[in-house]
Amino acid sequence: MGKHSIRRQFAGIFIGLMAGTILLCWFLNNTFLERYYITNKQTVLMDVYADLQRAVETETLESESYDLKLQQSCAKHNLSLLVVDANSRTIKISGNDSDFMKRQLLQHVFMRPGENATVMEETPQYIIQRVGDSLSQMEYIELWGVLGNGNFFIIRTALEGIQDSVQIANRFLAYVGILAALASGVIIWAVSRQVTKPILQLTEISRRMAHLDFDARYEGKSRNEVAVLGENINYLSETLEKTISELKTANNELTRDIEKKNEIDEMRREFLSNVSHELKTPIALIQGYAEGLMEGVSDDAESRNFYCEVIADEATKMNEMVKKLLTLNQLESGGDKITMERFDITALIRNYLQSAGILAKQNGITVTFTQEEPVCVWGDEFKTEEVLMNYFSNAVNHCEGKRVIDVKVLRREGCARISVFNTGQPIPEESLPHLWEKFYKVDKARTREYGGSGIGLSIVRAIMESMNQEYGVINYENGVAFWFELELVKE
Repeated sequence: MGKHSIRRQFAGIFIGLMAGTILLCWFLNNTFLERYYITNKQTVLMDVYADLQRAVETETLESESYDLKLQQSCAKHNLSLLVVDANSRTIKISGNDSDFMKRQLLQHVFMRPGENATVMEETPQYIIQRVGDSLSQMEYIELWGVLGNGNFFIIRTALEGIQDSVQIANRFLAYVGILAALASGVIIWAVSRQVTKPILQLTEISRRMAHLDFDARYEGKSRNEVAVLGENINYLSETLEKTISELKTANNELTRDIEKKNEIDEMRREFLSNVSHELKTPIALIQGYAEGLMEGVSDDAESRNFYCEVIADEATKMNEMVKKLLTLNQLESGGDKITMERFDITALIRNYLQSAGILAKQNGITVTFTQEEPVCVWGDEFKTEEVLMNYFSNAVNHCEGKRVIDVKVLRREGCARISVFNTGQPIPEESLPHLWEKFYKVDKARTREYGGSGIGLSIVRAIMESMNQEYGVINYENGVAFWFELELVKE
């Protein structure tokens, strides 16, 4: 059992609380018991005095019923009492030494209190004082004064060695406290074993579960919170065992799917590699003949220049297609590494639109982008710019009507959506699912006219899937909007 075990902590807390409680009681007893005792004696004297005053007011002071009540009260609280009239005739007495009480009263009335007297409270009707008796070596509390009918009275009670009593009480409390702490410590240590036993069992079960051993079960019979926790751990163990079994099955199926996907990817890469290889040779030949013609191979200058321009233009288009095919092949094969970084998409769009402004002006297109504040996202900055370039060039080539391109950045839940809208004809619904396929062209004649290859949107798909982000297209009555999303940087 470790030094930080819950059993040691449990026993230590309870033993510490008990010892602290006993020490607190001892401190309070030692500090306030004497004061409390004296205050209690003073209260008793005042109660008897109040009864005397009521008896004087009701003229029952000398009645037998009141005398019996007074004697009982004095006996109960160990009081000595004397009431005399102005002629020193005794009216009421309780106690044996009446002469001593009378001398004390006369001394108080006609003389100042001695050095051994300490006045505790003084009013015109009475004085309460603490008096030390040099003969008996004891202390008394006395209440003396004048009643409402002019009679003098004195009430006296001994403090009975309160200091000795306090010391004895504190010593007894210390002994009892030590014995109680020891006995309680043994009991608590034994009880804590029963309390912590199921917790230790749960600890062992969780350790075995951490090593993927799900055969252990909690078998406690109680219905407390620990038992409920044990039942939940049993349920968790069963669920984990079932889930791991399902994951292993899914992992086997996934392995087969990956192998199949790798075969398909290999076939696709092979195809793209072959296409690229086959196109490189004719492109080189076309460019070579075009350069020869432009150098004067044909005698007819006008025809020679016309054919040369056509050949050079076709060669440029085919070369561009090869470059895009190579880019797409690299993306799909995973050869082009994606670098996720934090950047401002607003600044990227604004910089690109500034560089592409000449292209828009040449085509008579108005470009709008109203986003001002920075929008920080996670992604590959260079690949994101390539996606934006493909969307923008596609918008330029298909812009009609009012000839407006509107670029927007919209904040959504956890992401930023960047959309590029262009006025013109909507895309036919049957063509929407095929837009992202290689070499797919909605209007082949028009695509041929501006030199499109049908690969740009396939590159967009490959880039967005490599960053695990969404992309798509939305038709509107007056145009089309292509969009993609990037994860927002949490502020």
